[in-house]
Amino acid sequence: MKKHNFSAGPAILPASVLKEAGRAAANYQGMGLSLLELSHRGPEFTAIIEEANALMREIIGLPEEYHVLWLTGGASTQFYMVPFNVLNEDETAAYIETGVWANKAIKEARYFGNVEILASSKEENYTYIPKKFRVPKNTRYLHITSNNTIYGTQLHKFPKSPVPLVCDMSSDFLSRPFDPAPFGIIYAGAQKNLGPAGATVVIVRDDMLGTVRRHLPSMLDYRTFVKENSLYNTPPVFPIYVSMLTLRWIKKSGGLKGMQRRNRAKGSILYQEIDRNPLFRGTVAKEDRSLMNVCFVME
Repeated sequence: MKKHNFSAGPAILPASVLKEAGRAAANYQGMGLSLLELSHRGPEFTAIIEEANALMREIIGLPEEYHVLWLTGGASTQFYMVPFNVLNEDETAAYIETGVWANKAIKEARYFGNVEILASSKEENYTYIPKKFRVPKNTRYLHITSNNTIYGTQLHKFPKSPVPLVCDMSSDFLSRPFDPAPFGIIYAGAQKNLGPAGATVVIVRDDMLGTVRRHLPSMLDYRTFVKENSLYNTPPVFPIYVSMLTLRWIKKSGGLKGMQRRNRAKGSILYQEIDRNPLFRGTVAKEDRSLMNVCFVME
């Protein structure tokens, strides 16, 4: 019997994905070798990463000017990799502070340029999403965190911005349809909503590449991985493979609209009981409740 997992991550994977991944780990496509033993330069893995990229583009609806990268280091590495690649020392980046992860991203960005916190809910223990703020046109980008696992809040509408959005989507990536056009960079740790820990998805638009004056080491330069199709060094082969299987499952399950229906149904059941039962009390503003992480306390 499958047990429940109440962790913020890793998330439970679809049974069909786990079954197929198990077969691949033992004997990939009858080759007599585990997927874990195959060369990342071989045709087998080339086919895997190309399918993963194609599925990602199809499911989200990514235009040609976007690149799908498979990196390592988790979303925490992107906290500094984003400003390192995009923000010059004399430029300003805007951030919305909605939780611990946004706070960590702000801390890292300050090493590379100026940071303006346009709005914060820290004074209320991050129990709501700030909505009243204006984005200056002279900022380089606006950084947001779409879902906050610890506090149970979620952006249900992305802010309108005159500058590119940069979004940490780790914990609600591919959970709902969205228009990619306002986003310059999207990043997500796979373990929250896509696959096992070890892979980080970065979606970057052409106009966000090569815009800083500083020298970028090869391993920290997005352009390196764009040029080499994420194969500049040995990639996280198995996490990418499992993520590809999950992308197949998402497509078969109705795409992002299908995922949104599932999440709304699950969230509705939980929140209705929290509101009905005096034993429970929700901890965040109702309009900002997350469909991914339902937080409550017992009275």
